[in-house]
Amino acid sequence: MPLHARQPRIPWKALLLAAVAALLAVLLAPGAASAASTAGSAATASTAGAQGPAQAGSGGQSRPVYSYANAIRESVWVDTGVDADSNGKSDRVAVDIVRPREAAQQGRDVPVIMDASPYYSCCGRGNESQKKTYDAQGDPVLFPLYYDNYFVPRGYATVLVDLAGTNRSDGCVDVGGRSDVQSAKAVVDWLNGRARGYRDRTGATPVKADWTTGAVGMIGKSYDGTVANGVAATGVEGLETIVPIGAISSWYDYYFAKGAALYDGGPDQLSNGIESAEARARCQAVQRRLVEGAPRNGDFTSLWAERDYVPDAGQVRASVFAVHGMQDLNVRTKHFGQWWDALAENGVERKVWLSQAGHVDPFDFRRAEWTRTLHRWFDHYLLGYRNGVEREPMADIERRPDQWSTDRDWPPRGTSATALRPANGPVAGVGTLGVKPAPAGSTASFTDDPKLNEDAWAADIDRSTPSKTGFITPALSRDLRVSGSSTVTLKVTPSTSSARLSAVLVDLGPDTIRDYWGAGEGITTLADRTCWGSSTPGDSACYKRTVADTKETGHTVFSRGWADLGHYADLWHGQRLTPGTSYRITLDLAASDHVVPAGHRLALIVAGTDKGLIEPADTTPKLTVDLAGSAARVPVVGGYPAFVRATAARS
Repeated sequence: MPLHARQPRIPWKALLLAAVAALLAVLLAPGAASAASTAGSAATASTAGAQGPAQAGSGGQSRPVYSYANAIRESVWVDTGVDADSNGKSDRVAVDIVRPREAAQQGRDVPVIMDASPYYSCCGRGNESQKKTYDAQGDPVLFPLYYDNYFVPRGYATVLVDLAGTNRSDGCVDVGGRSDVQSAKAVVDWLNGRARGYRDRTGATPVKADWTTGAVGMIGKSYDGTVANGVAATGVEGLETIVPIGAISSWYDYYFAKGAALYDGGPDQLSNGIESAEARARCQAVQRRLVEGAPRNGDFTSLWAERDYVPDAGQVRASVFAVHGMQDLNVRTKHFGQWWDALAENGVERKVWLSQAGHVDPFDFRRAEWTRTLHRWFDHYLLGYRNGVEREPMADIERRPDQWSTDRDWPPRGTSATALRPANGPVAGVGTLGVKPAPAGSTASFTDDPKLNEDAWAADIDRSTPSKTGFITPALSRDLRVSGSSTVTLKVTPSTSSARLSAVLVDLGPDTIRDYWGAGEGITTLADRTCWGSSTPGDSACYKRTVADTKETGHTVFSRGWADLGHYADLWHGQRLTPGTSYRITLDLAASDHVVPAGHRLALIVAGTDKGLIEPADTTPKLTVDLAGSAARVPVVGGYPAFVRATAARS
């Protein structure tokens, strides 16, 4: 199906709401003044107010006509229909809501921006780790993040959901499984009149969401965005758009890379860290299932299959605005890449921002542009405004710190997987990378050294070292752009019965990049604040300002992949290897969009354990790579001809 084949689904009440917006602005006094305290944020608020409320088709935007200080703040417990703790009662999840009071008084329904999270009491949200707070009566006071401060005055409700087993909710955390997804899906159903809500956690007083249009946009970073992916994959009606930021698309791929462990713990460990104390006491059976269903040997199991949302991309009805850091070493960009490709195959309308940062929210690396774009995105998909946001370039890519480019489509048209082949070079241990296959019988060898990582391998690319084998193009005669997901197929002979493999693509040349290995993963947080919306004494709209944290480098690793060689044939059942026997395995490299400039070189490095990123095997084998039987498939913009032109001898 061609890109953009699916037209945006306008909520059925949206046109009516937009049509009365101009009249409503006349009837309503402006809300509490914006708390903007800097030129940038003040200008944003001023521009929004000056343009006035927009009708569908006007190309304008919603503006802050409602009082945030007087907004309705309430809590509802929604019945999920799941009894995860097996106590004979359906679990209820706590839903904290803030919505404009004037809209309710006028009988005007509003759409919903929803963030479902397990972190509202244990860990907090955002760069300042905000947690929910409540007054003496248990009513919500502080809603983490800026969504409520900014969007409630503009005619939206903000709904924050405690996932099952966390904060004030019943049930158990099951780390991406049915309980997690149903926690949020049930709330979408309640907002659309299909599920039951109650005034408190145990009582029988029903509450209806008779104040909403039923149009829901889910947003969130990391676990929160992951839940948004999972809910969208159910195809639930009323979910109009999702904005997953640094989100997981398959929980197996979070913990393992083709059998190689990426972390020293599993989902049970994560569950222990986020469950409420009372849930932890009653959810031992769920904990056992998380342990037993996620073996540390890297085998894919039915537990992982349940937590893989990619096969259900065909059920997604919502538009998707994805954001990911290309140097995110927590939720790797493989998650974005495979989800994006599956959405594209199913004609889902979508947009993407790819930054040079790590696991960072766009509010903290491109704040003003992010808020403006998100505002227009929600106005279009939740209020029905025909502002053209869906026709704008699909992709924004950060090329250098704070320098962005755009693409009409992503990957760009004309991108095709190009076979790049490793071969031995004139210097022993330093190979070449080109389009011609290596002669039969050509090999290269290395010995796994778990003390080294991708940075050490790249630093030693021009000399033979025992821990890696590298293959390099000549200095490029013109820029070469890699856009999308790569693979590396290797024919390998191990000396022992188990082995780990790593493969990375490297831009060899000087550059200024975001310091994604730093504490802020590419940002520095300053003491002064900028403000985005309206504040109350208990909920400030002002957040610490951030700037890019940069460093100078001589090489940039821009795509990575790993594998356990024992899973060469079957992801469900790893096996011991026979020393001296050759095996063929394909490593999936994370999605990226990187331009290797003219004068730089492109390198493929193959090695063993990547220190700090994968657990080592119980051996340190020597591995011999059959070069004639190995190749990388790299998505080159312009395809094979572009690669040949870029690697041609410079005149």
